[in-house]
Formats: sequence, structure tokens, C-alpha cells
Amino acid sequence: MTSATPLRFVTHVELVEAHTTERQLSVSARLEAELSDGRALVLLDDRGWAESVVGGAAVRDHLTVESVEETARTVVGPDEPYGDQTQEEAGDAHWAALAGILARQGVDIAPAALAGLPHPVVLGERLRAWAGF
Repeated sequence: MTSATPLRFVTHVELVEAHTTERQLSVSARLEAELSDGRALVLLDDRGWAESVVGGAAVRDHLTVESVEETARTVVGPDEPYGDQTQEEAGDAHWAALAGILARQGVDIAPAALAGLPHPVVLGERLRAWAGF
């Protein structure tokens, strides 16, 4: 195990051009942990979302940087509870899963230590250009 520790999470979001039109936006999201030794480790790279509008409006007319950032943080977790699970249990499971991914990459950290890390979102160049941000 390394002595490096996670300093923050960063979610990178980018436009998925093949599935984006004037009325539908498709975005990919990749969650990384930035470490004290300068490395960035990918934790989740299978996330994303789509948004669409009804009527004649363009989806980009309803987007803001803040709305994209909020959705990005939501899609990388913690997930909503399911079944009899409480919100706290869902959060604990999420942080434990991320700690496990970090452990497999040589970083030992308690799941509870991850919950309070800063979490900026980086909007990709193609997304910024398409949305007019």
C-alpha cells in the first residue's frame, strides 16, 4: 500500500456527441480521486446521463453550469437507498465501495474519510462548446 491519501474527488463530464441532438443531451461522467502524491486514480468510468426537452425548445437553453455540476455529483453517488436501506446505509455502502476500489489500486483509506472530501466537477471542452458555457 502507498502512503498517498485522497485529497479530493473530481468528476469529469463530457458530451457524448453520438447521442446528442438539439433536444437531447447525453453526457459521460468519470469519477477520479486526486492523491497527495499527485496521481489521479479512476474510481468510476461507467456513469453518465441524458436530458431532453419536450416541445420546440433546445435542451441547451435550459442548461446551466450549476445544473450540470449538480447532476454530475448525483450520478457518481451515493445512490438513493433501495428496499429497506436507509440513506445512511446507502451512503456507507457507496463510500465502502470507493474505498475498496482505492485499496485495489494501493491506497488504504477508511470509507468514512471519503465522505467529506471536496468534489469539484470539470466540464469537458466539447460539452462547454456545445452548451455555450
